[in-house]
Amino acid sequence: MAILAAVTVVLTAAERHRLKKMAYGHKTPHQARQRAAVVLLAARGRSNARIAAETHLHVDTVRTWRGRFAHGGLPTLADRKHSGRPARFTPVQVAEAKALACQLPAETGVPLSHWSCPELAAELTARGITDTVSASTVRCWLREDALKPWQYRSWIFIRDPDFRVKAQRVLDLYARTFEGVPLGEDEYVVSSDEKTSVQARCRCHPTLAPGRARAMRVNHEYGRGGALAYLAAYDVHRAKVFGRCEPKTGIVPFMALVTQVMTTEPYASAGRVFWIVDNGSSHRGKKAVDRLTKAFPNAVMVHTPLHASWTNQIEIFFSIVQRKVVQPNDFTDLTQVRDRLRAFEDRYNATAQPFQWKFTTSDLDDLLARLDRHTPVDRQEESSVALAT
Repeated sequence: MAILAAVTVVLTAAERHRLKKMAYGHKTPHQARQRAAVVLLAARGRSNARIAAETHLHVDTVRTWRGRFAHGGLPTLADRKHSGRPARFTPVQVAEAKALACQLPAETGVPLSHWSCPELAAELTARGITDTVSASTVRCWLREDALKPWQYRSWIFIRDPDFRVKAQRVLDLYARTFEGVPLGEDEYVVSSDEKTSVQARCRCHPTLAPGRARAMRVNHEYGRGGALAYLAAYDVHRAKVFGRCEPKTGIVPFMALVTQVMTTEPYASAGRVFWIVDNGSSHRGKKAVDRLTKAFPNAVMVHTPLHASWTNQIEIFFSIVQRKVVQPNDFTDLTQVRDRLRAFEDRYNATAQPFQWKFTTSDLDDLLARLDRHTPVDRQEESSVALAT
């Protein structure tokens, strides 16, 4: 029996360069790398059997790709189009599944707070939209449009009629401007608030340090050792934190924090010190403004808008404290909590840099414009009536 000779492969310089990139590229798919290696070895005159041994492929596979390239070049190394299995679900069924995912379950009579893929699959079958469908198939459909009905984000409607004015005043202070005039070298901006109910939870078993392939382990059961309030003032532009622990919040503890800051330099002899605070009971309204000015004439209280504590930079520091100091909560008593917070202040002040605050008045205008576009007309009318009355 005559033995058929292997097909001769001749490469141009461009083809050789392209095949080498395919064969040795780290991001090239595995099958493409194998096919490129077969062609390169064939161009060196290797037999199909030897190529199969070197590439760990079957000799018939080597013969196939060698022959395809010899007759059609580089384009033939790609997979041919296959008809594949007929689609089981119609585009209408897929669209109805996505439409159902974009509805609240309660609106459709289903006693759920949100949809999950298994629940959607069961509901599609119950409604007769599909015969049977798996949760993984539903998940693939939703992924096409980045739909995640099991997730949610909370929000709050703006109720402060002077929201823009108050927010702009705060944002301008972060940019070292007040009422259109740049701040002087002897003027400072301090952001302040209280972190309530910092608890001392003594775990019933000691916390285990992390180890190889093991996360830190914290016992679920604990004994309560009381709670305290952590008050802090943050110099926005100097990245300096002043803090104190009190049994509870209130006017007296807040003024104690103010005194702690305002009796130290450079704030004691400063031209003006702007205190940015929210609308909590410790520093709410005109009485709080008058109280601060009477105690320290060079102090100016600036309130954030209602329900807009996110404009107060001290909240960023509190989030750092929560992540790095409080959690996981394992303290024997409140004394240990106080000592840890004081030590963290010293550690933070040693290396702290001002926060890179990027939300400007232009961003504020864009935000308000988006809210206006999404606010129903009847809600706008209700707000107008409420403001008028």
